[in-house]
Amino acid sequence: MLTIQTMTKSTNPAQTLAQALAQLPLIAILRGLTPAEAPAIGQVLVDSGFAMIEVPLNSPEPLRSITVLTSQFPQALIGAGTVLNTEQVKDVHAAGGRLIVSPNFNPAVVAQALALNMVVLPGVATPTEAFAALESGAHGLKLFPAEMISPATVKALRAVLPKAAALMPVGGITPDNMAVYRAAGATGFGLGSALYVPGRSAEQVQEMALAFVRAWQLPSGL
Repeated sequence: MLTIQTMTKSTNPAQTLAQALAQLPLIAILRGLTPAEAPAIGQVLVDSGFAMIEVPLNSPEPLRSITVLTSQFPQALIGAGTVLNTEQVKDVHAAGGRLIVSPNFNPAVVAQALALNMVVLPGVATPTEAFAALESGAHGLKLFPAEMISPATVKALRAVLPKAAALMPVGGITPDNMAVYRAAGATGFGLGSALYVPGRSAEQVQEMALAFVRAWQLPSGL
């Protein structure tokens, strides 16, 4: 059974990410979330053991949703996805977010996030991008889109990247395909439409959240 821990609010972003990964290395991607939905959806995710939540910036009023989530769930690592430029990084920080996730690797976005003491996970799809992102100071890597990055590719990346590098496949991840990616060396996952889509009730989101938690536990034999 998953042990739900209380994360301490570290000022060190690398430590903050490490704590979240240790609790549950799954990022809830709430694309399309509205501020009105945020409290109920956030509550079922936190109750299910999630420690990381992102609201993509192409959602309705994403900064307002981030403010709602960070105020109600300060124990979680909350921020934005689909962050494409430095001004957006500043906006997320001003809204209370501590997590920056991008679909691509933009050195300026990474640098701005580091300057604001935020956790930053840029998107990469090749070894060249992966090494460049880590050298820029990224705390981990979003492997995106995972539909194009097979478990065999994750295994090959794991063989050459630093052992401590967090590799998080995102895109098309379901409870059924997590184990093979994890066996290949994935640290955790970003979970999108299989977890949340606009209009899905909090009860339905909780059902899917628990399914993902159970799937994560299976490889460790729990």
